Amino acid sequence: MITGYYKSATVAELSEFSPPLRLFLQVYPWRRIDPVPWTPLSKPLAESRLALVSSAGFVLPGQEPFDASRRGGDPSFREIPGDAGVANLVDTHRSESFDHRGMRQDPNLAFPLDRMRELLGAGRIGSLNRRHLSLMGSITAPGRLVRDTAPEAARRLVEDGVDVALLIPV
Repeated sequence: MITGYYKSATVAELSEFSPPLRLFLQVYPWRRIDPVPWTPLSKPLAESRLALVSSAGFVLPGQEPFDASRRGGDPSFREIPGDAGVANLVDTHRSESFDHRGMRQDPNLAFPLDRMRELLGAGRIGSLNRRHLSLMGSITAPGRLVRDTAPEAARRLVEDGVDVALLIPV
């Protein structure tokens, strides 16, 4: 059973989903990445630049929403400036398989920029990047995401001198 959105979440039971979604989840060809790519930090976190990369599908007012009608999912991303007000983020996530109320009430649940600012103020991280990335989750055809979007997103973060990308899957 899924618990409340501010409580510790548990994994949902397949029986909790609608019949069409349950069927989709049972037949979907899940990809496995083995080994999982990992790069250890070359310096302490307190000296590192951090960027957020979330699949919450958030956009800011005035930014183009993610295209929920795109077959297989919208593989693009939106840049969220480092000085953006988290309360201004707009949920455009296409998935109906989870309750959006929590992240709508407190976008920090899926884009914890305010929490990172607190860690910065406490000296726990060295700096926050000037931009962060928001992608659409629930990409059922990830080819374009893997081939085009991910390399471009990584290029921008490397260009910015990011040492740590905090991935927030939604």
